[in-house]
Amino acid sequence: MEFAEVVRRRRMVRSYTDEPVDPAVVERALEHATRAPSAGFSQGWAFVVLDRPEDVRRFWAASTDDVDRPDRWLAGMMRAPVVVVPCSVRAAYLDRYAEADKGWTDRDERRWPMPYWHLDTAMASLLVLQTVTDAGLGACFFGIVPDREVQVRRALGLSDEGDPHPIGAITIGHPAPRGSGAAGSATRRRRTPWTEVAHRGRFGAGWS
Repeated sequence: MEFAEVVRRRRMVRSYTDEPVDPAVVERALEHATRAPSAGFSQGWAFVVLDRPEDVRRFWAASTDDVDRPDRWLAGMMRAPVVVVPCSVRAAYLDRYAEADKGWTDRDERRWPMPYWHLDTAMASLLVLQTVTDAGLGACFFGIVPDREVQVRRALGLSDEGDPHPIGAITIGHPAPRGSGAAGSATRRRRTPWTEVAHRGRFGAGWS
């Protein structure tokens, strides 16, 4: 599939069949994820892969109170045979920028104008989504409910706080027929053309 076609076809899939996912697709997605850019080549990310039914079930049990009575959205998502949880590792960035070629010896997080450990892990996550699309499968990135984070961390074998930090989760599977799951916002909202959000020269100038 051409890259432009991958970009055009990528969408958040919210309902899956129970057909197994080829492990090679997951491995290729993870390989591609580690090609994402990272500040200082810090590579501060980790990926917890849940591809056995008992592990996937444990994730959903930790994520929601409704695992035995799922609504339409949750029922469709729970059928995905694979869940990948991308995690950021802040310490990798603080350590990297305390090295001699960077020169920040104090490891002070306040030096960072943005939390690049989260941003870079998000870019790696997009490469997972694109790889899955290229393989003809579906995926959905979604956030972890804040008041369930500790339960999810424990279900994944992570510490209750700190590194690694789960920034969300990605379901992977074979898409169910459209209309079988919960509708996403894209079905109700217009996609904004790039010409309405791009500004040449300065913000507010628009694109002509």
